[in-house]
Amino acid sequence: MAVIYMTEEGYKKMIDQVAYMESVERPAISAQIAEARDKGDLSENAEYDAAKEAQGMLEMKISQIKETLLNARIIDKSKLSSNTVQILCKIHVRNLANNETLSYTLVSESEANIREGRLAVNTPIGKALLGKKVGDTVDIRVPAGTLRLEILDISR
Repeated sequence: MAVIYMTEEGYKKMIDQVAYMESVERPAISAQIAEARDKGDLSENAEYDAAKEAQGMLEMKISQIKETLLNARIIDKSKLSSNTVQILCKIHVRNLANNETLSYTLVSESEANIREGRLAVNTPIGKALLGKKVGDTVDIRVPAGTLRLEILDISR
């Protein structure tokens, strides 16, 4: 797996998520399996099958997060410049088609959440903005056509 760059907050959030899954969710599913097993014949026990499937999904999720954490590199914000668009930059852009102003923070894929304004650097918009400066205009091919954005401000 490739190196994954993330913030210290995102790294800690993932560690907390794994700890919660291992200490709360895993025992709860084990209890569900034990309860379903006590009901008798396992060959026709839908509760048992559902609990075993939930256990498998949880273990897969834990494994995926742990693998991400193994390949994670925490970004030192103090070494980043705000002269150009980079990961962890907060950028303000104007959509030239409708004059709407938008704000995004560029983050790793694992920390992206568009509702919170956290845009992954590996998205078409993120890739197109990387390395650009204030005042630059960027044409971005998106599924709906071409998006034309002007960079208004870059900050940390």
